[in-house]
Amino acid sequence: MMSQMPQPTALSRCPSCEEPLEAGDRFCGACGYDLSAVPAPPQDHPTITMNGSSPRPSEAAASLDWPLVPEPASSDTPAPVHRAADIRGLDSGGSELPHPDTESAGVQQPSEHPSGAQPSGAQPSGAQPSGVRFDRRPEPDEYPLAPPAGAPAGPVVDPRTADLGASVTPPAGTKLCVACRSGHVDSDGYCENCGHAQPRERDHMEQELGAVAAVSDRGLRHHRNEDAFAISSTALPDGSPAVVAIVCDGVSSATRPDEASLAASRAANEALLAALPLGTHPQQAMHEAILAAAEAVNALAEAPPAHEEHAPHQNAPACTLVGAVVTPTLLIVGWVGDSRAYWVPVDRATPPARLTEDDSWAAQMVAAGLMSEAQAYADERAHAITGWLGADAYELEPHTASFKPDRPGVVVVCTDGLWNYAEAAEEMAEVVPLDAAERPLHSAQVLVGHALDGGGHDNVTVAVVPFPAPPQGAGSA
Repeated sequence: MMSQMPQPTALSRCPSCEEPLEAGDRFCGACGYDLSAVPAPPQDHPTITMNGSSPRPSEAAASLDWPLVPEPASSDTPAPVHRAADIRGLDSGGSELPHPDTESAGVQQPSEHPSGAQPSGAQPSGAQPSGVRFDRRPEPDEYPLAPPAGAPAGPVVDPRTADLGASVTPPAGTKLCVACRSGHVDSDGYCENCGHAQPRERDHMEQELGAVAAVSDRGLRHHRNEDAFAISSTALPDGSPAVVAIVCDGVSSATRPDEASLAASRAANEALLAALPLGTHPQQAMHEAILAAAEAVNALAEAPPAHEEHAPHQNAPACTLVGAVVTPTLLIVGWVGDSRAYWVPVDRATPPARLTEDDSWAAQMVAAGLMSEAQAYADERAHAITGWLGADAYELEPHTASFKPDRPGVVVVCTDGLWNYAEAAEEMAEVVPLDAAERPLHSAQVLVGHALDGGGHDNVTVAVVPFPAPPQGAGSA
């Protein structure tokens, strides 16, 4: 059905400029006035005509004494100015209206503004009011903001005009929004003022001890960081230092993977710090630490989640783990899953090495001789893990290995969020800065940056541990 177009009003002259019109005109040819917006002529008799002649009064209004505007004495004399107070008004029934300046009418003239100034919209003295109503209270130039419900007494900060760079101290136990710097952050991590989601504490984490450093980042595609790490140092019974680095990657398809990685990293670190000072061999201590981490993750399956509405389909929390213990003479690594450890010597003339073997579908295909490494890792099933920590793990097989490097270097302990962008040992060695042994934190930052520059498709976590363990690594941390 065609839409109905507005029909032009039959007029002889333009209501705006008095230009003669022709039949069918929709716009005035002189001033462009939209003739379709002109209402149809009324059926009753108007009280004022366009040509200035006196109308014939209707029977209902014949007895009313309407005020008439006198004709000007000459065309050169301007029309007299009439104000509302100068004209006697009658209502539609013929009764006289109250005078505009009477107190009983509740009318307030411009000079009655409480501040003594004219309200917004009032005309200056001597000017004719146009569209100004005097039957309402004058409005203030500014409206003060009402304090939020439950807010303590005191001045209210207007976020529209507040200095966002100024330091605003929130009430105890609350945080200010990083976006608007004026709203408080609720328990769900969102600003109560602008609704901006706040960065989580684990979105980016950095830690540095004298002999080890680690960095973890959420990456560019994930909504949260499901990785975790723990670094520490202690002393062996002979007083020599032992440096520990644990890195865990939560299994995204499992429930609460972020909790699993955090529990596993903490449990493994605590187990190593308890066993190494007692003289337990570092390789045996690493094996027991992985078992302790597995128990911590298994315990999560028995505890209800904090927010059941966010996880309607429950399964057991799970994660992978890789760890390293560095002493003055030994390098111990342990792992379950596909997180890795690499050896990168300080002298880049000697070859680097990967110290772990993945618990993954691709690694199994290569070990069985069914595929080459290039073919296996090109398959879409390559990163399907066959070993993990969790209550639904088929069989827990902790892997440990002991090495005695004959030269100084660094151990890179990382999740697949990094090695996806530097898979081969030679590729990893190219990314590791030459001064990694002296600046482990800087090196960890560079490695995380490399993954983010490559796309950051996954969470990225890396720990850099110099070998041999320097003397300043002694002491518990």
